[in-house]
Amino acid sequence: MLASLRTFPGVSARSASLRLAILCLTPAALLASSCHSQSPDTASASTGDPTTYADWNQQHPGAHRRITAADLPAPAPGEAVDNTPHLIPRPADAWPQAPAGYKVTLYAGGDAAPMQRADNKQNMEQSGGTFTMPRLIRTAPNGDLFLADSGAGAIVILRGVGKDGKAAQIEKFATGLDHPFGIAFYPADKPKYVYVGNATTVQRIPYHTGDVHATGAPETIVPDIPGYAQLRGGGHWTRDVVFSKDGKHLLVSVGSASNIDDPDTHPSEFHRADVLEYTPEGKFIEVYASGIRNCVGEAINPTTGMLWCSTNERDNLGNHLVPDYVTSVKEGGFYGWPWYYIGAHQDPRLPQPCANGTGPNLQAASLTSDLASNCQRVDLSSKVITPDVLVQPHMASLQMLFYPPTGKFPKEFTGDIFAAEHGSWNRANRAGYEIIHIPMHDGHPTDGSYEDFLTGFVTSDGQVWGRPVGVTVGGDGALYVTDDGTRSVWRVAYSSR
Repeated sequence: MLASLRTFPGVSARSASLRLAILCLTPAALLASSCHSQSPDTASASTGDPTTYADWNQQHPGAHRRITAADLPAPAPGEAVDNTPHLIPRPADAWPQAPAGYKVTLYAGGDAAPMQRADNKQNMEQSGGTFTMPRLIRTAPNGDLFLADSGAGAIVILRGVGKDGKAAQIEKFATGLDHPFGIAFYPADKPKYVYVGNATTVQRIPYHTGDVHATGAPETIVPDIPGYAQLRGGGHWTRDVVFSKDGKHLLVSVGSASNIDDPDTHPSEFHRADVLEYTPEGKFIEVYASGIRNCVGEAINPTTGMLWCSTNERDNLGNHLVPDYVTSVKEGGFYGWPWYYIGAHQDPRLPQPCANGTGPNLQAASLTSDLASNCQRVDLSSKVITPDVLVQPHMASLQMLFYPPTGKFPKEFTGDIFAAEHGSWNRANRAGYEIIHIPMHDGHPTDGSYEDFLTGFVTSDGQVWGRPVGVTVGGDGALYVTDDGTRSVWRVAYSSR
């Protein structure tokens, strides 16, 4: 049903809703989750539409949403809350909910106590189960799933599907790593290495297709990635790594050290809230793009070859500010943080950037305190690139992917985006805790909208039991989802419409 609701160029959200109403008149469709009442969950692009901002109890597979810069409210710092969920064990009747025609099974893990946010420390206590902190997951050329168990300091391989629906084989490929997150295979077609983005380094590990254990020690090729900071959970320590489409450039995402510290006066923000470019051997080339508060997930658009980021924006400006986003990233592009957000909106808590600072000058060195205190301020609002797809504020958008043609979902999904939304803490009514689907056409978003795809990680009374982090498509064409709340991996397979 979900594929039938996609909005392509020339098809309005209203038209999609009308088609939904017609489709849902059939007896078989009346029981489909995507045929539940859609009117409260279908947001238009008009300014101030109350349905633009949804929370957990309005999320269900097939709900269609679109947020634009025109929908942003005025800053309301007084609304800021700390609504961090305390995760509960998954109730017996709780299960991730996918659109009709999809089957969700528990593929691996789920055999330890729920992970709380307070557990996310530089030195984590091990869970005693299959995983301690399952996060990013990527598929090797042979179909093996490589999972970063960040809290255990390990890269884990999951292979095959047994008769019971669980992983047929689970092996530790590498251990002793420092909060591994990003994973990339190089060269892409016949890998010789697995590149790993750790909290403070990039390492590469010898690898040949089919290996389940590393045949050599990790080689540190980038020793000085800015690392831990003062935020809860270590301060944006996730480092994703991807190679450009031609394989010549390694792109490393580095989140900010703070919520909105001014880089002009806080040297700790140097080379943070950036995407950094290196050679495959680890030589620094340039700041590829800046002003991206925390690009947790990177992906290369297979159609355009452009880098895309799944991004966490800032906190404490209100329930509905600032939207997280999923966007293409231009080389040399400036996306606003910390001075601006979603285009030319200036953060009222900060002055304009220094004319000789890193805001206007991506490749500049960090300012000294004397230069910063006496600098000339400059308005860069017209230079800020507005992201392609805005999602709910504070949803914590993490790993993303472009659905490959080898997948077993309906062909209409080829080239579309799936992204994991870890879930909010800085919002009165929680949002996220789901996987979203972003329709694309010829490598570009159809209209900037997204749809809820996999939901159900929050109980009917608002208690959270699961938090999606990673997404990948396995060699069997199914979608695999890591969940660090239940410390598990879920498998979403398509059966029929």
